[in-house]
Amino acid sequence: MKKAIIIGSGVAGLATSIRLALKGYKTHVFEINPYPGGKLSAFELEGYRFDAGPSLFTMPQFVTELFDLAGEDYRVHFNYHKKKVACNYFWSDHTSFSAYSDKNNFLKEIEDTFGEPQERVDKYLKKAKKKYDLTASLFLQHSLHKLKTYLSQDTVKAILQLPVFELHKTLHQANSQAFSSSKLIQLFDRYATYNGSDPYQTSGMMTLIQHLEGTYGTFVPEGGMVSITKALYELALRSGVTFDFQTAVDEIITEQNTTKGVRVKNSFFDADIVVSNADVYPTYKKLLPSQKFPKKQLQQERSSSAVIFYWGIQHRFKELELHNIFFSDDYKEEFNAIFNKQTVSDDPTIYVNITSKDIPGDAPEGCENWFVMINTPADRGQDWEVIVNQLRTFILSKLSNKLGVDLAPLIVCESLLTPPLIESKTQSHLGALYGSSSNDSMAAFLRHPNFSNHLKNLYFCGGSVHPGGGIPLCLLSAKIVDELIPEA
Repeated sequence: MKKAIIIGSGVAGLATSIRLALKGYKTHVFEINPYPGGKLSAFELEGYRFDAGPSLFTMPQFVTELFDLAGEDYRVHFNYHKKKVACNYFWSDHTSFSAYSDKNNFLKEIEDTFGEPQERVDKYLKKAKKKYDLTASLFLQHSLHKLKTYLSQDTVKAILQLPVFELHKTLHQANSQAFSSSKLIQLFDRYATYNGSDPYQTSGMMTLIQHLEGTYGTFVPEGGMVSITKALYELALRSGVTFDFQTAVDEIITEQNTTKGVRVKNSFFDADIVVSNADVYPTYKKLLPSQKFPKKQLQQERSSSAVIFYWGIQHRFKELELHNIFFSDDYKEEFNAIFNKQTVSDDPTIYVNITSKDIPGDAPEGCENWFVMINTPADRGQDWEVIVNQLRTFILSKLSNKLGVDLAPLIVCESLLTPPLIESKTQSHLGALYGSSSNDSMAAFLRHPNFSNHLKNLYFCGGSVHPGGGIPLCLLSAKIVDELIPEA
């Protein structure tokens, strides 16, 4: 039986392990942490449960597809429900907006709140859908770095309609030309943060992200986001995958430009296929020290990172939902601070995620579990202790004022995540959440491919390689790797 080794058990690593095991490979996963999931993990603190990392679940078909491949009914192992309200948005002038999952309600609420005609917004969303439909097979579902991807009718069709993609505009320019309301523009600019980018730099192509969320919706997995990890890990075990936790791979062993296996401590594990689910940067720098590394790809601008406060709150707030955004008054300066000044602005946007709204057991009776996130630059040696203290003071002041209650005394327990901690826990280079940013209009082509151009039998999956970061794209990276690897 042919052997496959996967380095890392993030969501892409788990999905790849399932696919290769079903393909007939004897699959072995090495994970440096004592748990699977990478960023998609959880912890408990004084009776409160917190999802540690990704908090948005959309496009669940990429999870359930893995159960279909294994011939199983996903409902036996994994369940979720769709949210009626995707997110609540708040501005400092007391404007608030609920983004309904139902399109008609969404359009009506936009017109009522921002004065934008429903027809104008619908036209924008249809254009976003067209971008997705024209490019999905090229950018998301297949390797961008294989000639056969371009020798298709879909590619020709996309090229013939190139102006639709608005590649020459930034996302902010595309939104500003579509709408007159500065608040709606800001709301749609926010979608750049879904892959850790700057709406004032990233391409107008990124309007398609709004189509994805609007069309497929926002979902809540029963048991929280970590239940995605749990379901896929258990599916991998049933498929015959072997896991070694708290086990770091020290080197990928090569011979005559062919990958032969890995070295773990003083032991060699041979393999016909090696897949790295680790960040591509340390994969080259630490695991392939004698190999030439792809300089241009590894030197791309890093995506944003985050400071996250996990708070057990001894109170319930009826005006808040699962997902909540408290917008900055100066969005442009917020991103200028992150990507140009490598710091955090004085008035950053605050994201508050509260899973106990939908999963009551995540917090004690009458309480809530708050995941409070501020977008930050990647770790460049900033004084994070100073930044964290400033952010904590700012968040408490802004949210206390907005919610009409002194928040600080309601916090009964607290944990913290910073860019250096993200790097140490997940091996993400500089703590960047999505690998490289998408601020360059050619970023999709500059991302590292899902295979090595120089080493046979070496493949890559996860958020730091094509097609990008976030749960859906990580799962698609596993699917692309699966298509590249022959049957065992």
